[in-house]
Amino acid sequence: MKKQITSSLMSILVGLLAGFVVMMIIALASPDIAFYRVFKGMGLLISGPFNGTHIMTNVGNMIFKATPLIMCGLSVAIAFKTGLFNIGAAGQYLMGTLVSLSIVLNNDCTGKPAKGFFIWLLAVLCGMVAGGIWGCIPGFFKAIFGVNEVIVCIMTNWIAANITSWVFSAQKTIQATGKGGYLITTKATGNATPSLGLDKLFQGANIDLGIFIAVLIALLIHVILNKTTFGFELKSCGYNKDASKYSGMNEKRNIILSMAIAGALSGLGAALYYLNPGIEFNFNAAYMKLPDVGFNGIPVALLAASNPIGSIFSALFVRYINMGGEYMVSAGFNRYSADIIIALIIYFAGFTNLFSSILANINKKKAEKKAIAGENEKCVENGNEQSTENENEKNTENKCETVKEAE
Repeated sequence: MKKQITSSLMSILVGLLAGFVVMMIIALASPDIAFYRVFKGMGLLISGPFNGTHIMTNVGNMIFKATPLIMCGLSVAIAFKTGLFNIGAAGQYLMGTLVSLSIVLNNDCTGKPAKGFFIWLLAVLCGMVAGGIWGCIPGFFKAIFGVNEVIVCIMTNWIAANITSWVFSAQKTIQATGKGGYLITTKATGNATPSLGLDKLFQGANIDLGIFIAVLIALLIHVILNKTTFGFELKSCGYNKDASKYSGMNEKRNIILSMAIAGALSGLGAALYYLNPGIEFNFNAAYMKLPDVGFNGIPVALLAASNPIGSIFSALFVRYINMGGEYMVSAGFNRYSADIIIALIIYFAGFTNLFSSILANINKKKAEKKAIAGENEKCVENGNEQSTENENEKNTENKCETVKEAE
């Protein structure tokens, strides 16, 4: 655990240094940006949500937007544990969005809080199921036919995007009036995610119950992977699929279940995000651009070294940096250069495993030197003991000779 945390912190530090270098290059190449603004821009980036006057609102929104990122990070992480690369989190996320929003927006629960909570809970569960079913597709093709899961995931991503746009474009009753391509929000139907008073603590923010659900799910996944037989089988399948098979484990079932769980987590992340009363969904653009959160789950999982609990903190870090990037415009950097710097930091976050292996090699060399030093000490001690024994033998011989001479 200590090695994982150290390697993650090293990745973040290298990413920040790389971003700083890029900012210097941009400042030197642009006559409109004074060089001192590089330090101001880096300060704004590192300050994250603590810029501006509405700090509590910014922090609340950062936590809220980290919720789906935690779920997508967990989705990628649990697939990594089984030796799979779930690049299909974006499509699974969209299917969770499609099903959960279809349920809540077609059921008006205004003035009926009990019914609203039941519909919300049903939508969350169905969003999970939809994402899980979508995740089963690449898992099935991988387990049964040996098809690379990355290829199938890319195909299912765009299929999900087109299905989502097609279904919502046909449902005129839930489209926002006067705003083309958008759906109404759960604020209009009275079945939004409960806020539990967090909206009063973080006034003006969209934060709600979702963050607690995400943290509980992360803890549950940690327990499953490390404390249950099923989790052991999943990890064994990731370490060596053939060895798992010959030891009596059903590797095909584990591959399919792993991708199903991964898909369910992405679908849950979508439900927790879009069931918030302040979030609108642009269905008209879904078929043109896949959701970023599905792909950002990859660096979150890498930065956390596929640790479920670590995914919580790495997702918060990614959202923290993204929010800081939004303020870099005031330092003279346009939004595109800010995006490049943020992308660099997130990119270097994926080098956690590299730094982890470097640390492992350093520790290995230290252990070898310590072992060699220990062996040398033993040799010296043995040599001293041997010389002492030789001296004792000589003394004994000398005594014997002296006795013989006396006789």
